[in-house]
Amino acid sequence: MVKRLVLLAFLVFSGVILSDRLMAQRILGGMSLGMNLTQVDGDEFFGYHKFGLNIGPMVAVPFGKGRNWSVSMELLYSQKGSYHSGSADSTRYRLTLDYVEIPLILHYTDKNLISGGVGVAYGRVVNFKETQNHYYDNLYTYKTGLSNNEFSFIADMQIRIWSKLWADLRYQYTMKSLRTVVVDNPWVYPRNPFTRYQYNNVISIRATWVFNQQKGTYVPPRHADSE
Repeated sequence: MVKRLVLLAFLVFSGVILSDRLMAQRILGGMSLGMNLTQVDGDEFFGYHKFGLNIGPMVAVPFGKGRNWSVSMELLYSQKGSYHSGSADSTRYRLTLDYVEIPLILHYTDKNLISGGVGVAYGRVVNFKETQNHYYDNLYTYKTGLSNNEFSFIADMQIRIWSKLWADLRYQYTMKSLRTVVVDNPWVYPRNPFTRYQYNNVISIRATWVFNQQKGTYVPPRHADSE
């Protein structure tokens, strides 16, 4: 499944590169590099304490009057998960979730300087690891195994900072729970186990270089009566 997704995305990106001369004004290509700040809602730990890589290529198709609208597709390697290290109780917990991810986003760009977008993403787990010390051995009873597939919602904001370089702030949240656990909290007495559904909660800070985008300052559209 992962190999098929990667092959499909590779063919799309290769086609864009090979047709660059013919379609430079129609399709934009870029590369993003940044960092994920992540937590897993439903794991009983709070805060974006797990850091990960967010990297991959992008293609975008502008459309509409003035080409202010665009649809983009990315192929990302995105590291998510959860981390907790207690200072007073000497506890430690880490959940590592690495994904191959394909976001599809609708953008609106104003004056070629600032852009906002919303979209969805499909992700496939390529690496999973959960480590905990003895204090957490009985924290969870797993009602369902971890899903290898993730569908998530994305809200994205970009600002052009120099030439073809854009700064990108992105928020992403899982639409359907990754797994279901029964929590038996060792800090609470009497113990009353309860069910929690776990979701990836991610803030991404990235830089994106758009290869074939015009360097630009905003140029107001010309009106017919001004000619």
